[in-house]
Amino acid sequence: QVQLVESGGGLVQAGGSLRLSCTASGHIIATNHMGYYRQTPGSQRDLVAEITTGGATNYADSVTGRFTITRDNANTVYLQMDSLKPEDTAVYYCNIHDDYGGEYDYWGRGTQVTVSS
Repeated sequence: QVQLVESGGGLVQAGGSLRLSCTASGHIIATNHMGYYRQTPGSQRDLVAEITTGGATNYADSVTGRFTITRDNANTVYLQMDSLKPEDTAVYYCNIHDDYGGEYDYWGRGTQVTVSS
């Protein structure tokens, strides 16, 4: 089992910044992807950004150039969100999964990010 603890959500005005963090504990496999997805009511959960244990990153087109994901050790990731827009408002979920799309796929409880116009 894996536990993911998130922090850093909140309310910010458009153009502002927030930083999310997520720490994984438990059975952490050596090669994994950690990152954030987001979801709004009535919509599917979509990838925001992820980073592998090797440091490779992947971003949604809508956040490229504004968000930066980093990883300071094997188990903690940070999502720096700058130039926030109202359309970034969502619940952000931390995720860890393997390279193979298998059963190693765990989620945090989610943290609300609200961007006011």
